Amino acid sequence: MTSTVPDSTHQVSGGAAVDAAAAAEESATVPIPLLEPAGGVPPVLDDPQDLARAAERLAAGTGPVAFDAERASGYRYSQRAYLVQIRRAGAGTLLIDPIALPDLSAVQDAVGEVEWVLHAASQDLPCLAELGLRPKTLFDTELAGRLLGYERVGLGAMVERVLGFGLEKGHSAADWSTRPLPEPWLRYAALDVELLVELRDQLESELVAQHKMAFARQEFGAIAAAPPREPRAEPWRRTSGIHRARSRRQLAAVRSMWQARDRVARARDIAPGRVLPDSAIMDAVLKAPEDAAALTRLPIFSGPKLRRSATTWMDALRAAAEMPESQLPSTAGPGGDGLPPQNRWAERDPVAAARLARVRAALNAIAEEQGMPVENLLEPALARRVTWTPPATRDIATVTAALTTGGARSWQVELTAAAVATALEDPPAGTAEASRAGDAPRAGDAPKATGGGAARARTRRSGGRPPVGGEPAAS
Repeated sequence: MTSTVPDSTHQVSGGAAVDAAAAAEESATVPIPLLEPAGGVPPVLDDPQDLARAAERLAAGTGPVAFDAERASGYRYSQRAYLVQIRRAGAGTLLIDPIALPDLSAVQDAVGEVEWVLHAASQDLPCLAELGLRPKTLFDTELAGRLLGYERVGLGAMVERVLGFGLEKGHSAADWSTRPLPEPWLRYAALDVELLVELRDQLESELVAQHKMAFARQEFGAIAAAPPREPRAEPWRRTSGIHRARSRRQLAAVRSMWQARDRVARARDIAPGRVLPDSAIMDAVLKAPEDAAALTRLPIFSGPKLRRSATTWMDALRAAAEMPESQLPSTAGPGGDGLPPQNRWAERDPVAAARLARVRAALNAIAEEQGMPVENLLEPALARRVTWTPPATRDIATVTAALTTGGARSWQVELTAAAVATALEDPPAGTAEASRAGDAPRAGDAPKATGGGAARARTRRSGGRPPVGGEPAAS
């Protein structure tokens, strides 16, 4: 893979400027540490007039616009942005404080219909939308890496592999609600958008070479057009260790403590895990203390912070203990897609479990051939829904309709519909295969997707032939 260097002004080890051609050759084996943005660390914009001038520079720039946002996940309850980074050729890099400037519609107006470049776009788009920033078109470098079969799709790994530069990632888990933000953090943040457009250009070339640009365009369009995510129906069921709660009453206690913690965390804008860890919830539920004194004798609750709030947690446990049977949560799960847990398929419906094994095997084979993870070929939840309740007529046309209705993009349908239709056909009653359905493997025993580098290598060894639905080399 050819590595490119955007220019010869980036600082590397020792502060020396590296010639572009020499850097490209060296980066094939040893990544070049990228220590400083080409134009230095820009000041953080927190004044409306400065923002207006920066927006004018953006409007006068050329080419796609790189966006990134830093949140304070793990520290704050909200998922708001605490720093926004933007870079465009001719405009340089902007660092914006969205706490001081919560309305960035001037930036939206400046970039207009220009393509945005983000890494893992679905993570940042919600908090950017809160600031009035919504892309018309985008290019997601992480998703491009997945479609191309990269084993590692983190920004640092991809920049190193594709461009030959090493990015520092030491501040990715920092508390970005800190004010003022330390200068090393700002340098890290600026570097996150420094090479995004260059990375995008290289990945586009690879997508075209593998005849996957049409796939990528549909995926990027789906991300840009996606509505805000609906809140989970029963988010408390994601409490770590909840599988240890065996009864409905214990599940009610988990729910009650989770909800109490959520109220405290929301009111104080603190990450829930910093108010009370999941392990503490499960310990209290399983030990079932009789009063606050007994609760504070549990190891996690014995510290001064949790001792002071012991009444809150004890009240939650008592509320669950006194709850009528009719209000207790089900042990069957939140409903979600209406399907049983995958590890229960074999006992609930062995024929459906056998279908799932066949569908997964078929999808894995296609994903291997295409050189991409199977979850990017077809959403696993959709594959399970179609498998558990297949169309009455299991031909390509009806399966195509079912996949399309379920949200699959046209390239996914074109690649998978025929194979899924064949896999959904149950063997005739009385055949050896039908008799084996009673011994169908559990969902967890199904073949795993291989994807990754081996699959990508196989695609390249095939001579780069276009897959079904591919397109000629054009961008």
